[in-house]
Parts: sequence; C-alpha cells; structure tokens
Amino acid sequence: MGWLIKFLRDDRVLFGYLAINAVGWLLGLRVLLKKWRDDAEIKPVQPKTQYITQETEDALKLSTLDTLLGHYNQSIRETAAKIVCDRAVNDRETVDLLLWGITRGDYDERMRNLRALATITDPQSLERLHRWKAYAALVRCLELCLDPGQEVLDDEDWDEYSLRDMAEKLCLMFISQLVSCYDAEKLIKAKFIDKWLAKQNWGVSEQDRQRNFAQYMRCRSNRITDIVASIRGTHSGREALEKAGLLPASSSSSDSDPEDNLPFIERFSVLLPGNINLNNLRDDEQARLLLRSLQQGVQTAEEQRVRHRHREAIVLNDGSRPVNSDDIIQRPESPS
Repeated sequence: MGWLIKFLRDDRVLFGYLAINAVGWLLGLRVLLKKWRDDAEIKPVQPKTQYITQETEDALKLSTLDTLLGHYNQSIRETAAKIVCDRAVNDRETVDLLLWGITRGDYDERMRNLRALATITDPQSLERLHRWKAYAALVRCLELCLDPGQEVLDDEDWDEYSLRDMAEKLCLMFISQLVSCYDAEKLIKAKFIDKWLAKQNWGVSEQDRQRNFAQYMRCRSNRITDIVASIRGTHSGREALEKAGLLPASSSSSDSDPEDNLPFIERFSVLLPGNINLNNLRDDEQARLLLRSLQQGVQTAEEQRVRHRHREAIVLNDGSRPVNSDDIIQRPESPS
C-alpha cells in the first residue's frame, strides 16, 4: 500500500486529475448548454400543403378569380389563370364565341380571339376543336388572311413560312395539331383545299401550278407540308387536290404516286446545282441520254429485294480478335 500512497501524493498525478476533471466539466457544460439552446429555440411552423379541390374551384366566383389574377404572388396568379382557362375551354358557348370571333372581317378582332383560343387550349383540350364548326371557322379565318400580292411559290431555296401573317400561322398551328392527332376528313369537308390551299400563288398555268406545288412539298418542311401530307394520305384528299389542279389526274394504276407523273428531269433537278439551267439540259442531247440512262437504271421492287438478299451476311466473332473475312458468312448466290 505504500506505493499507492506515494503515487497519490505525486504532484503530476494531482495535476492530471484536475486537468481531466476540468475538461470533463467543460464538455458536460457544453452539452447541457446546447440542449438548453435547442429546447429554447422557437422554430417557425411549416405551412401545410393545401390543394384546391374541384368543389372549391367550382365555387369560386368570377369576381374572386378577377381579384386572384391581380395577386402579387405569381403562383396564385398562375393557378387563377389555369382555373379561368379550364372553365373557358369546357364551356361550349365560350368556345363557339371565340370561333365566331376568328371569322370576323376586322383583323384586330380576329387576332384577339385567336390568341384567346390559343391560350385556353392545350393538348388535353384539343378535342374540343375536333368538330366541323371549328374546322370551318379556321378555314374561314385563313381565307380572310389571303394576300392578293403574294409572290409565286416557285423558289425551292427559300421558305416563306416565317414571313406569313401571324393570324395565318396560328390557324395553321391549330389545323396541324388537329390533323396530327385525328384525321383530315373534317378539314377536307371544310374545303380547306378549295378556299385556301388552291388560292396560293402556285403559278398561272396548270402545269406550273402542279410543278411548283410538287416542288414545294418536296423542298419544304413546315406546317403547310405537314397538313398537305395528311390530306394526301386520304382518298378524298387526293381527289380534292386533283380537282383543284394541284396534282395531275391519277393514272389507271391507283397505287402510283402522283409525283411520279412529273418529268424525270424535274425530279432530278433537286440534285443539280442552282446555276444549271434545266432548259439547256432539255436541249442537250448528251444530257438527255445521261438522264435517260439514270432513269432506266432504277430497279423494280423485286430486283431490289433480290439484291438486298444477296447482300445479307452473318458475322461470327466473339470480340477477342479483329473481324476478318473468315468471320463473314454470306448467302450463296442463286443460279441465274
């Protein structure tokens, strides 16, 4: 026991004990103060997420919605605007009033109604416009937007769609969305081709109109070409285009493409540079022979199928070495 008494009387042990005791007190005091601080902190109450039910939305009066549309909070304004648009697009009388407005002669009135119609409609509510009355109103609005001084649409390198009237582009936007979601039968019955498409400046003579129209469909990619492509996909649409003089009369074969009736040199002109005159090619005998040989080189569907079958091959390689000719197994050629 003597060594223990001697150890306890050592000053170094006493100082070590006091140091450990002080550090322990400091740590304990820090923990207690931190806990007291956390308990004394007043935390703000988190707002609960509240959703507007359909009953609450239907109970809102117009005066209340008008007040909410002028609220300083953007989220409240957007919600109020969405409620107003949903009410308007689901109200048949409101939609009919807007459709009537886009057929008026005053340009500003047509634009106001078109913008309102574009605001309240979305892909989910587009079916409200899939009826004959809406198609007829859109076609009438397009008819009022016709430009008497329109240039001939014969330039294959320039797309004039971006320079068209805004009201015209809005109507074409609606029609393009409708024919892409549904069919083009109601649009054809609304005489879209006779009242607007055929009145575009395709040229003077029937041959010029057909050539410029085919060139426009081949070289452009806009809403007009999308709409016409949907129309050409139906039998009644092709008949209407032929009746309007935009397509040549169908041949005896109903499966032939009307564009195949165009001269081969016109279809081949897409691949030629712009500085080559097609009239000179028609007069040049060597050029005519070259184009005729290219046309004769076009194979039938059966010949193309046989060539594709001859090109079929199987490659067997596990990836451990580069592919060589020994890994390729080709179909044996059939005797001629």
